[in-house]
Amino acid sequence: MKVAKSLLHKITNRTEIFNDTLDIYNDALSFIIQVIDKEFDHTDDLTTKSIVPAVEKLIHATKSNPLPKYKEFNERFYKFPSYFRRSAIASAFGKVKSFRSNYQNWEKEQKYALSEGKKFKKQPPRLQVKHKEFPVFYRENMFNRTSDTTAQIKVFYQNDWVWTDIEFKGQDLYKRGVWEWKENNPKLIKRGKKFFLSISYENKVTLAKTPIQEQKVCAVDLGLTNSAVCSIIDVRGTVLGRKFIDQPKEKDRLQTLTNKLRKAQRASGRIEAPNFWRQINGYQQHIVRHTSQEIIKFAAKHGCDVIVFEYLGKIKIPKGFYGARKLRFKLHGWRKIGIQNKVEEMAHCQGMRIFRINPRNTSALAFDGSGKVERNRKKDLATFSTGKVYHADLSASYNIGARYFIRAFQKTISETKWLSLQAKVPELAIRTSQTLSSFISLHHALGLPKEA
Repeated sequence: MKVAKSLLHKITNRTEIFNDTLDIYNDALSFIIQVIDKEFDHTDDLTTKSIVPAVEKLIHATKSNPLPKYKEFNERFYKFPSYFRRSAIASAFGKVKSFRSNYQNWEKEQKYALSEGKKFKKQPPRLQVKHKEFPVFYRENMFNRTSDTTAQIKVFYQNDWVWTDIEFKGQDLYKRGVWEWKENNPKLIKRGKKFFLSISYENKVTLAKTPIQEQKVCAVDLGLTNSAVCSIIDVRGTVLGRKFIDQPKEKDRLQTLTNKLRKAQRASGRIEAPNFWRQINGYQQHIVRHTSQEIIKFAAKHGCDVIVFEYLGKIKIPKGFYGARKLRFKLHGWRKIGIQNKVEEMAHCQGMRIFRINPRNTSALAFDGSGKVERNRKKDLATFSTGKVYHADLSASYNIGARYFIRAFQKTISETKWLSLQAKVPELAIRTSQTLSSFISLHHALGLPKEA
């Protein structure tokens, strides 16, 4: 499969001249969006390859096409680079096509609601003409690298398109893991008042195809107390490693900032508070990145083939639950999906696979098969029915890894044989009651060797 990484290179000189380039590109994009929306009633059968020459014939004057229908494009965007024009056409086509698809879905929803006799108050989507998009600078035509930290790019300066020399900060490609990857065309990006060259690197990666009998997995339980609890489990159900990942300082500062914001909102009503949100988002992003990096390091250290998560969708709080308001507030800032997506992106770069299992009862059941557990007030410790006290998230991670292996073995076994195994190990019949003990019992029932 193809994987890509983007690295930002901060431009350190002449940053004041780039605003005009971004403005004129986005003006051209708005113009082309209106042309496509007006001239092409049906876009479903069109492709990017076919739309570009068709739109160019409408807006761009050439020797063979001296009088295009929208000749004001050449007047407004004099000497507009051809690669920018084609890029803007492709982008505009995607936006118009997306708008029309959304509008058709809205019409279907409206028709269905009215046929059921329900009120339909959802507003129809509108075609957004104005955008803030960043252009790609194609090599040799718009971008020429002169060294590791210098280049020439073509920009709009003093009412003309001219080449200008720029300097930018370099990146350690070896440290970032893209040393031998293919370098793509850069994109000019603005963040605040600073400009960057965003260069993407592309590579083909073959994901691990290790047989199930030789696999090791990193089972991850994401939580609110600890950001993540990981355990390495092999095919025999042996736990080879454990790791607790948390950011107590960042979470404490995040809680302090959030409380200050709530206090300010109670006093002044709903306010924007950009400085508060900038810091809050910064801490949340740090937690996502640090947690993801630690999970990948831990999995790579033990040579894992698969990283297993719980499938965490929208979490519903049961009615009458004590402390529901406080829990709802905590869940609102929990970046569980962000961590999973980041880990998936990083894992694929290293050839590891991602798998998700049913989360029901992973924490509620003891990994040793003794039944349901009782959690303490902080929800970090679990007391088994046998009296054993164990870390709740660590027990859950064992069950997560076990459910992956049970599912993987089930796929390789015929239905008849699986039914006979269920008679020996009854917990296999219900997927939400499977634990590490169930997997070890399955291992013995299959007659697999205890040692590799």
